[in-house]
Amino acid sequence: MATFTIIIPFYQRDDGILRRALASAFSQTFQDFEVIVVDDQSPYPPADELAPLTQAERARITVISQQNAGPGGARNTGLDHVPAKTKYVAFLDSDDIWTPDHLENALTAMQALGGDCYFASIEGGEEFDYHFGIAALEKIDGARRLMDKPLVLDVPDIAGVMVDNWAFLHMSCMVIGRPLIETIRFDAALRLAAEDVLFFCDSMLAARQVLLCADAGALRGEGVNIFHGVDNASPEFLKQQFITWMALDRLESRFSARPREVATIKAHKNQARKQALWSQVGLLRRRRRPDFGLLARWLFQDPRLLQSALQLAAGKLAK
Repeated sequence: MATFTIIIPFYQRDDGILRRALASAFSQTFQDFEVIVVDDQSPYPPADELAPLTQAERARITVISQQNAGPGGARNTGLDHVPAKTKYVAFLDSDDIWTPDHLENALTAMQALGGDCYFASIEGGEEFDYHFGIAALEKIDGARRLMDKPLVLDVPDIAGVMVDNWAFLHMSCMVIGRPLIETIRFDAALRLAAEDVLFFCDSMLAARQVLLCADAGALRGEGVNIFHGVDNASPEFLKQQFITWMALDRLESRFSARPREVATIKAHKNQARKQALWSQVGLLRRRRRPDFGLLARWLFQDPRLLQSALQLAAGKLAK
């Protein structure tokens, strides 16, 4: 049985994206892996993507088709089908590509240091400038080098660090070991907005050792299965902010006994409210109807949304 199982959730409308991701997997310096592609009712069929591969490559790929459940639901399906003897799971989004030594670096660090949760850095273009490399975490008090080649860090209370700013984390740079494979799952209801952040947090809190590699593990892509590029004029923006608020509300429950983290998460939640309300004000300015139905759903779960709306209105009146 392979050392790694690679899980790729697939939902795309464009030719060649999955093929590109798979090419980066089959170009790895460490080749003891198998691949699970979860077809999340993709408009573009995965069979067309796999057709140009060699017979040997196709033999290492299992395709599982399901009704559309979003990326978290697709990854859960992949996790549920990981063979019992697989040691590690590596996640790869279909629109990203791995650097050639990603799996080798992960295996080297996890075997040598006993880690069961591993993150590498990610690289991307100008639109991805809010992400930052893991090397920056070495400045945190208590951070220490566990390995130089590749550069691997241990950062105390990394879950608490993540609450402040999780921009050093990316799904395609994450590898987990057997204990987490068996116990941690995505909250599939939080599709396309922050379901990965909850998974990061739950994995960090459950892991014996979290290893942070400064080397790049992946290059960020531009496929249609990501929410990057949605701005506050997009119809999806309000939904994205609502789901983000729900994810933050669940994240807050993980830190209920830690006042500093709770205060930080509450600030993130308030920012989501403000961004959502400003987007609806923008619709009114363009003489378009706000999404009152979704706003009502949000208000039912979060009465503080009304307080944020009143503060926004008071601020505009004051001006």
